[in-house]
Amino acid sequence: MSMSELGTPLLHFSLFFCLFWPMVFSALPSNQSKTMITLYKLLNSTELSWDITEDPCSWKGVTCSGGNSSVIAISLSGFYLSSSDFLPLLCQIDSLRSVDLSNNDLTSIPDGFIKRCGENGGLELLNLSRNRLQGEIPDHIMDYRNLTLIDLSVNKLSGSIPDRIGDLSKLEVLILSSNKFSGAIPQVISSIATLKRFAANQNNFEGSIPSGITTFLKNLDLSYNKLSGSIPSDMLLPSTMETVDLSYNRLEGSLPSKISQSMVRLRLGSNYLNGSIPSGAFGTHEKLMYLELENNRFSGLVPPDLGSCQNLLLLNLAGNNLSGALPGELGSLSHLQVLKLQMNKLIGGIPVEITQLQELLSLNISWNMLNGSIPPAISHLQNLVNLDLQGNHLSGVIPNSIEGMDSLLELQLGGNQLTGEIPRMPTTLQIALNLSTNILEGRIPDSLESLAALEVLDLSNNKLTGKIPPFLAETRSLIRLLLSNNQLSGIIPKFGPWVTFDVTGNKDLINARTPVTSPKSVEKGRSIAVALVIGFAAAALFAVGVVTWLAISVSRRYYRVNDEEPQSAEDLSQ
Repeated sequence: MSMSELGTPLLHFSLFFCLFWPMVFSALPSNQSKTMITLYKLLNSTELSWDITEDPCSWKGVTCSGGNSSVIAISLSGFYLSSSDFLPLLCQIDSLRSVDLSNNDLTSIPDGFIKRCGENGGLELLNLSRNRLQGEIPDHIMDYRNLTLIDLSVNKLSGSIPDRIGDLSKLEVLILSSNKFSGAIPQVISSIATLKRFAANQNNFEGSIPSGITTFLKNLDLSYNKLSGSIPSDMLLPSTMETVDLSYNRLEGSLPSKISQSMVRLRLGSNYLNGSIPSGAFGTHEKLMYLELENNRFSGLVPPDLGSCQNLLLLNLAGNNLSGALPGELGSLSHLQVLKLQMNKLIGGIPVEITQLQELLSLNISWNMLNGSIPPAISHLQNLVNLDLQGNHLSGVIPNSIEGMDSLLELQLGGNQLTGEIPRMPTTLQIALNLSTNILEGRIPDSLESLAALEVLDLSNNKLTGKIPPFLAETRSLIRLLLSNNQLSGIIPKFGPWVTFDVTGNKDLINARTPVTSPKSVEKGRSIAVALVIGFAAAALFAVGVVTWLAISVSRRYYRVNDEEPQSAEDLSQ
């Protein structure tokens, strides 16, 4: 076929392509295309980055069905929208299944939007989170019978949760966090069989927790409210439960003895829970990764069976009344990263088994009644970032092996009975080194100069002697230095204005501004001082004499001048 013969079909195809390209480009119904163009003009936001010459299905945040036959989702998240006038327009798109208006500055939800979209009945996901929205939950939202997700978190919504929430029989996720809701958690929540996640944390809800609320749930967060009463005995038992957060409430009573084997995270901290932590409650929980029971009133022993929770990453039992010895069984938690047992009444020594926790990042067993020495094997914790043993009765020397803890950023050993000299410390220390209120002796070691990034150094209330090393004044990272109540001597180095330091209680320290003198120079200084005193006295007497002479001279002159003034005619006539 010649080129001329080939050119004719190609020309016809090109003409056909140009004529029908708009139809291929967008298959949206004309009414939806018009609505999207009207929406573009109404929003008029440079943040949208929409190109009106392109197919609306290609616009940022717009999702269309297969073949671009209809708009099914619109996300206008993070576009700094403050006016809600455009919302009713969205309801004209009857195929819409998802609306995401999160992270904007919307303050109200127009009734036209709520009612009209409810009539469509197709909306499944509604995200209005992170806007300063006010008022109560619009009642018409309960007409969205196909809704599976409602997110109204981080707004200023108030009032109570309407009982009609139970009408949403397909609801799977309900998030009401960080608002100003009040009243009780409605019992009807427990009747929504499809509900898997319910988050109402950081509000003002009060009253007791409804029975059966976790029957169908997978995730529950009611933290930071004013809930009272006890935890229902079967609340943590449903086999579907994975995470429960009831922290920062006013709950009291004991911890349920039966806990779901599927539980991954259990947070009950900062309540008024009491009694013992049930032995055997966590014995076979292979999925449990986070257990947080801090700041309650639990008493009794730390359950040894916690050592069976092989996947535990965080164990926080701080701020209770737990007593007895620290169980060595905790050493088998091979994946544990954070262990917090501070502010209890634990006794005995630090079990050497604890040093087997190779994944541990933070160990805090401060403010207990632990005794004995710090095990040298503590250096086996090579990933440890924070070590806090302060406020116990630990004795003996600080093990030299501590130098090898190359990940350590903070070391708190204050308030114990540690003796000996200060050993070499890990050069990685940055946040703080606290060795205060012990019985440490010797000089402040030059090895501390290697802590070039250290911000806080507290060596106060010990028996340290010698001078304050000049390098401490040259450590640019140091912002707080406490050396009070030791036996230090010599001149106090000059510190930069950014350093807060305390050297009180060291009677032999000399301020850098005070001149330093030897005994001979003192005697010589005294002679010079006596001569100077005599000289100043003579000069003073001479000055007084001169002033007196001048005063008398002036006085005489004054009176003489007055006497020489011409008398009046009246005086002369007498």
